[in-house]
Amino acid sequence: MDQKESFLEFLETEKRYSPHTVRSYRNDLNQFFSFLHTNEIPDDPGVIDSHHIRAWIVSMMESGMSAVSVHRKISCLRRFYHYLRKEGFVGNDPLEKIILPKRKKRLPVFVKEEALDTLLDENDFGNDFKGVQNRTVIEMLYFTGMRRSELTGLRLGDVDLEEGLVKVTGKRNKQRIIPLAGNFVNRLRSYIKLREEVPAGKNTDWFFITEKGNKLYDKCVYNLVKTYLSMVTTIEKRSPHILRHTFATHMLNRGADLNAIKEFLGHANLSATQVYTHNTFEKLKKIYKQAHPRA
Repeated sequence: MDQKESFLEFLETEKRYSPHTVRSYRNDLNQFFSFLHTNEIPDDPGVIDSHHIRAWIVSMMESGMSAVSVHRKISCLRRFYHYLRKEGFVGNDPLEKIILPKRKKRLPVFVKEEALDTLLDENDFGNDFKGVQNRTVIEMLYFTGMRRSELTGLRLGDVDLEEGLVKVTGKRNKQRIIPLAGNFVNRLRSYIKLREEVPAGKNTDWFFITEKGNKLYDKCVYNLVKTYLSMVTTIEKRSPHILRHTFATHMLNRGADLNAIKEFLGHANLSATQVYTHNTFEKLKKIYKQAHPRA
């Protein structure tokens, strides 16, 4: 097994990274080694130096790649070399002196409260299984801030209607408990009642299932969220992750503690959650300009 494959296996088995994350690392490393091959640079990690890394960065920037993507790819390379040094495959790290291009701060996109109110209060989802499930999926994402993969990974035993709690299994199999609003719990009861009438498919333990009884797949969740958000907002991105951003932003705007939101979202550190404070600050600036007589 070569060093790249050994590293990827380490991420999958030892670090317990998700298949999606491992694929991303594989793609980034493949792009790096492809660059080396194209430029007739030996693809032995032990002979790569900082000049080769900088050349790759320049190549990516000249191709129009964003600074955010460049940072992600170099982050992958840093982790790769950290692993190689730890395992004794290489002696030096060619990324130690690498300075990356500055990233533009992008505020998380979110849906306004009024738009979500219109969608949930005025739209007729229908009373059949599909309609009730569509509403339940949107509300589960918006009321809890969970990721799409976490939603499709929910099992019946993860939702405790008596206690009003949902157990979410996030990245690296870390679990967290999120409370459920009382009115949402009642709608979950209605969904489960309809769900019980769906013919059994493969592994009926999944909380969200298709009309054939199989596990609800990610693409289906993406499509239904995009369809319904398109009814009430013109923002360019209308993915399930936008509802996660919306959950955090609305909670902050209404005075929720940042540390509490960090726990709800399952962030490893507070810095990942602090990005949402920028949206709140932008709102405060707007209010200030409108309200202060000399602003």
